[in-house]
Amino acid sequence: MAESAESKAPDSSRRSERSRRAIYDAALALVGEVGYARTTVEGIAARAGVGKQTIYRWWPSKAAVLLEAFLDLGEQAAREAGGDGTEYEIPDTGDLETDLKLVLRATVDEMNNPVYDLPSRALAAEGIMDAELGAEFTRRLLEPQLELYVRRLAAAQDAGAVRRDLDPRIALELLVGPVAHRWLLRTLPLTHAYADAVVEYALHGLAPRT
Repeated sequence: MAESAESKAPDSSRRSERSRRAIYDAALALVGEVGYARTTVEGIAARAGVGKQTIYRWWPSKAAVLLEAFLDLGEQAAREAGGDGTEYEIPDTGDLETDLKLVLRATVDEMNNPVYDLPSRALAAEGIMDAELGAEFTRRLLEPQLELYVRRLAAAQDAGAVRRDLDPRIALELLVGPVAHRWLLRTLPLTHAYADAVVEYALHGLAPRT
């Protein structure tokens, strides 16, 4: 009898995971529907079907909830693309220009997708006001993405495709900086053609080709 009761005991870890997933979904949905400013912990809790105290037990603020939810969203997308949700590399076909255009086009697509765009803007804005959140946003989201460029550019150095004295950290800013700038301003469209032009300008410079 004891074994039967034990086998039917609720699995608290599975229940917690369901609640966590519901909270992630609720936070992302509310930011998309009403905006970050009008999203509240109370609203997330109600949407997720959990108590407000459950959220505060795991996160200190709605911004922290959104950051976790956004990171999880990226991991889900990576898994759906065939990865394990933790690793990704910029392709290395031997053609640096083609590889960079591919990844920058994918970045443009993501930035144009409201599912990613709205949470990104909310976290970027909140990170300016909240230094701790901003540092966490940079450490957990931005830096891993920038490191992908560092590794690809370092491989290009080893292959002789770019200058040996190139600083990959500066070089990657020539690629991601313009795209991020246009995304922030929202005055001009983000397109594949624009992404291709950024790569070409970064690799070949502005001087006339001879």
